[in-house]
Amino acid sequence: MQKHARTEPFTLITPAAVVEAATHGGRAKCLQRLIRLDMPVPATVALPFDTVHRIAAGHLPDMQRILAIFGPHPLVSVRPSSQDSDWGGPGAILNIGMTAARHEALSASHGREAANALYLRFIQAYAVHVARLDPDMFDLPDAPTDAALDHALFAYAEETEEDFPQDPAVQLAEALRSMARAWEGTTARLLRQAKGAPAEAGLGLVVQEMALGVGQPESGSGVIQFVDGTTGLPQITGRYLSQSQGRDALTGQSGALYLTRDPRGSSLEELCPEVFSRLQELGATCRARLREEMQIEFTIAHGALHVLDAVRVQRTNRAAVRIAVELARDGVIPQQEAVRRIEPMALAELLHPQIDPASSRDVIARGIAASPGAATGRIVFSSTAAQASAARGEPCILVRRETAPEDIRGMHAASGVVTERGGMTSHAAVIARGLGVPCVVGVGGVELSQRAKTLKVVDGRTFTEGDLITVDCATGEVLAGRAMMLDAVLDDAFTDLLTWADEARDIGIRANADTPAEARMAQTFLAEGIGLCRTEHMFFEDDRLTVMREMIFAASPEDRQAVLDQLLPMQRRDFVELFEIMQGKPVCIRLFDPPLHEFLPSDRHELRDLAESLDKPIAEVTRRVDQLAEFNPMLGMRGVRLGITVPEIYDMQARAIFEATVEASRLGDPVVPEIMIPLVSAKREVELVKTRIDAVAAAVRVETGQDFAYSLGVMVETPRACLRADEIAAHAEFLSFGTNDLTQMTYGLSRDDAGRFMSDYVNLGVYREDPFHILDTDGVGELLKIGAERGRRVDPDITLSICGEHGGNAESIAFCRDAGFDYVSCSPFRVPVARLASAHLVLGGPKAPKFS
Repeated sequence: MQKHARTEPFTLITPAAVVEAATHGGRAKCLQRLIRLDMPVPATVALPFDTVHRIAAGHLPDMQRILAIFGPHPLVSVRPSSQDSDWGGPGAILNIGMTAARHEALSASHGREAANALYLRFIQAYAVHVARLDPDMFDLPDAPTDAALDHALFAYAEETEEDFPQDPAVQLAEALRSMARAWEGTTARLLRQAKGAPAEAGLGLVVQEMALGVGQPESGSGVIQFVDGTTGLPQITGRYLSQSQGRDALTGQSGALYLTRDPRGSSLEELCPEVFSRLQELGATCRARLREEMQIEFTIAHGALHVLDAVRVQRTNRAAVRIAVELARDGVIPQQEAVRRIEPMALAELLHPQIDPASSRDVIARGIAASPGAATGRIVFSSTAAQASAARGEPCILVRRETAPEDIRGMHAASGVVTERGGMTSHAAVIARGLGVPCVVGVGGVELSQRAKTLKVVDGRTFTEGDLITVDCATGEVLAGRAMMLDAVLDDAFTDLLTWADEARDIGIRANADTPAEARMAQTFLAEGIGLCRTEHMFFEDDRLTVMREMIFAASPEDRQAVLDQLLPMQRRDFVELFEIMQGKPVCIRLFDPPLHEFLPSDRHELRDLAESLDKPIAEVTRRVDQLAEFNPMLGMRGVRLGITVPEIYDMQARAIFEATVEASRLGDPVVPEIMIPLVSAKREVELVKTRIDAVAAAVRVETGQDFAYSLGVMVETPRACLRADEIAAHAEFLSFGTNDLTQMTYGLSRDDAGRFMSDYVNLGVYREDPFHILDTDGVGELLKIGAERGRRVDPDITLSICGEHGGNAESIAFCRDAGFDYVSCSPFRVPVARLASAHLVLGGPKAPKFS
């Protein structure tokens, strides 16, 4: 139990009373704020956390003293008041104090039907939530007749072997005890822990005088709010149930009236224009003084307004952004507080389409939500089919066991991607995030047949190519059929919020971008440059893949160079376009990294097609493919090792970069490219590559008659490179830590296979989090610190960054900022999230409004 200073067992809430959210809960504190604002709040008593804890242990305060506050014939409600409303709590119990005598008095003053309805509702609530009886026995009747009331009282007596309690003090005591014990039960504790509450979080309770919404000239109850909870735009919404207009608001058998004038029926605005106007005033007061958009719960009794409660308007993330920005624009809160109020990951909802919360859901599979958003399309099982579907203008969902580099074109064509295998940093996840394509990976329990083109799910249903499905990356679920969608929202509120975030943050944010489309997206999201351009993705286009394969099959360096000469102008065009798009911002280009076998086919049909295109016997093609095969290709002939053993590849790429630099600088802003050598583990590797790149640069300067600058750096992604960073830094101008491969090599885990057991490891406490999703600051982080410290020891001005997928996580950004890194780089669609997260590190956050 949380420890607090001993407080009074209960407190009548007045403007001067000692009531705090930390001791009495948020609802109690908010009610005090409403009272201070002169709102018509019924008399309310607050029970602090200590008292409720003692009640759960069987030690009750004096019920008669509490009830005396409400007069000789009390009729009250009890509601929960946790420190954070998101933590929940037991349901409210209304009409405590309803007895046979009070029922007769209400029958005389308000009519028999209204009195019966009040009594029946209380009997139901008490029987189900306090006495814990079967709810089916106490369903509310269609009409609140005397017979229905007698039946309910008889059913209670039959089940409990005692009459329904007629002492208000007993009723209140039992209600308080039931709610207190429910809060401290195991189920409630686990539920609130799942919402971020500490296990021993306290609960307060508020006892409030009932304001009965019955009687003439106009009575009823309702809620009202002044913004739309989905969009955040101004709009009066809510409901009002009018008892005096013949609608039975008490038993819930009637429909709601409209709040504002509407041709479809009566409205509160017409029935009670003065009350409606007053509610608008109260809403404006809440906004200005509580600095929040509030939903007001109210009752009208005999034409008089009573405010029972006010809570934050429930909202989507897109509405939260709009509300915070509008509050800042109107001077209600500072701009920095608006920034702090928005969780960084909430921005993902604005960047991508989302499933409407009101949509029906038929879940057929679950996996890991690897790339945000949602999409609906017809199932396809190959990249070729995805491209064909896109050519027809038909949205599709690419379903694969796992993806490979040759699937990139299909992923680009698809509306969404689903893979049976993989985790947060698998190939499918990384590429999908870069493309902004919704992606669910590691979908367990399914049977996928590429040959039969079928997907069998856990419940036994089988889906075939062409069937319609939806992926929801808010939950990691795959749904059957089409779901209702909400469009992405990149509006003025989104732009203003991130502008204010940029004014606060103190670490650079770049984007990983491999294509012109991704570079344009990086510019749209105001990335400060490209921190990682993976050049190998440029070679998987149809016109280049054939040339690339010819290069692999070249018999001599001369033949290889002849083929690379065909790729040179293609690469040069790629880089020119990237430089032009980025308009002088830095572009860091990673030289060729993957093993050559990734460019070669694996099945016999594709081998035959390759043999035909190369005009070679299929046996020769198969033999060459077998020669390039490796037992562990990710630790084999790739990266700098390939650049040293087949130097013509890096020579061609360097020439393309420098010639593009000259051309782009002539046409626009000066370009200073950054060239990054991948998978380095020894300083000699850097020396060898640097010598050749410097020679290419000198040759291009002579050939073009143009001078240009460039920087050469290293992608630090092996543990040895971190440990020998001082030696490597002597030959590099920047060190960019590739945390994807560095995590794999540090843990000895394959990021594509770890998803099979990672959830078990996290649940059993082996790892705190999936290290491919959340940076391991203890193990991998120590290597990063060692590399950074040793690199800066040699060159205090060397630029430090990370460019793995961790670069978009708030935890990783905090680590890099503390370690003195200059920037982080992440997928384009994660740039806004990173911009906001880095601002939070400076401002502190997120910050919810406090009722104090």
